[in-house]
Amino acid sequence: MRTKTKTAAGAAASMAAAALAVVTALGSADASVRGQHTTAASAATAAGAPQPPVLAATPDRTYDTFDANQGVAVDKDHFYAVNNRTITQHDKATGKPLLQFVGDDDGPIIHMDSATVVGDRLYAATSNYDTTPEKSSIEVFDTRTMKHVDTFSFGIYRGSLTWLDRHDGAWYAAFANYDEVPDGSTEPYGGTDNTQIVKLDDHFQVVQSWTVPQAILDKVRPMSNSGGSWGPDGRLWLTGHDFGEAYVMNLPSEGSDLQWVATVTLPGVEGQAIAWDRSTRTPELWTIKRSTKQVLTFRAPYGAIKDPAAAQWKVVGPGHFQK
Repeated sequence: MRTKTKTAAGAAASMAAAALAVVTALGSADASVRGQHTTAASAATAAGAPQPPVLAATPDRTYDTFDANQGVAVDKDHFYAVNNRTITQHDKATGKPLLQFVGDDDGPIIHMDSATVVGDRLYAATSNYDTTPEKSSIEVFDTRTMKHVDTFSFGIYRGSLTWLDRHDGAWYAAFANYDEVPDGSTEPYGGTDNTQIVKLDDHFQVVQSWTVPQAILDKVRPMSNSGGSWGPDGRLWLTGHDFGEAYVMNLPSEGSDLQWVATVTLPGVEGQAIAWDRSTRTPELWTIKRSTKQVLTFRAPYGAIKDPAAAQWKVVGPGHFQK
C-alpha cells in the first residue's frame, strides 16, 4: 500500500520485457515474511486467541509481471495485475501483458486496492489511502478495452474500501481501518479494530455489516484486511496486508463477528488482495508476491475445511434456569 507507480515510459519498457516472461515454478516463501508470520502467530497464541485448523495450499503457477503491487483479478482468459494507478490485463495462458489502464499522476484515481471481474466489467476497490479523511469509490472498467466506464463514490464513509466481490446475488466488501499513523498525522488511520465487512445491494447500499474476529485483527495490525474473495466452498476468504495466509470465514448465525473456520497458508505470498478463479472446473486461488511483482496461483484445500458442529446456545427448562 506504500508503493509508488512507475512512469508511463518505465511501464511501457517493462511491458515489453514482461512479454518475454514465461510461467515459472514457484519458489519458497521469503524468509523475512516467514519471520513476520511466526511473530504474529505466536503473539496471537500467547494472548490466548482461539486458533482454528491450519491447512496448506499447494503452489501451482507463477507469472512474472511488473506492477502486481496491490492485488490480482481473474476471468476465463485473462488475469489483471492491480497497482495504485494502473491495471494491466495479461493473457492467462502465456502471462503476456495485453492492455493497461493508466490513471494520470494528478488524476482522481490514486490508490486502487483490488479488483474483481463480473461479466465483462472489472470493478476496482479504490481509496485515497493514507490521506485524511478516508474516501472510497468503486471504479469500473470494460475488460474488452480496459477503458474506464463507470464510477460509484462512497465519499467519506466507514473507512478505506480495500476489496469488493460478488456472491449469491449481492456485493460484499471491506472498509478497512488502520492503527498506522500516517506521515504528518498524530492519530491512527481509523483504528484497525474499526474494520468492517459489509453486504451491499445492487446500488451499493449497505444492507448488513460484520466485524473481523479480534484474533485476526491483532495479527494484522497496525494494518488491516486487504483482500477478500468468495471461494467455491461458499465461504469468504480474507487476507491481511503482510502475511502469507488466508482466513476462511462463514457469515455468523448470530452476533456480529464473522466465524473463523480455518487458516490456509500460502507460501511466498506477502498479503494483499486475492481472487478465486471461478471460471475453471478446478477453482484456483490467485494471489501476488509484491516484493517480486509476481502473480501466484494455488490449489487450496477448500474441500477439507469443516464447519464447527457445536451450537453456542441452548434452551433449558425448569430446574435449569440460569440467574
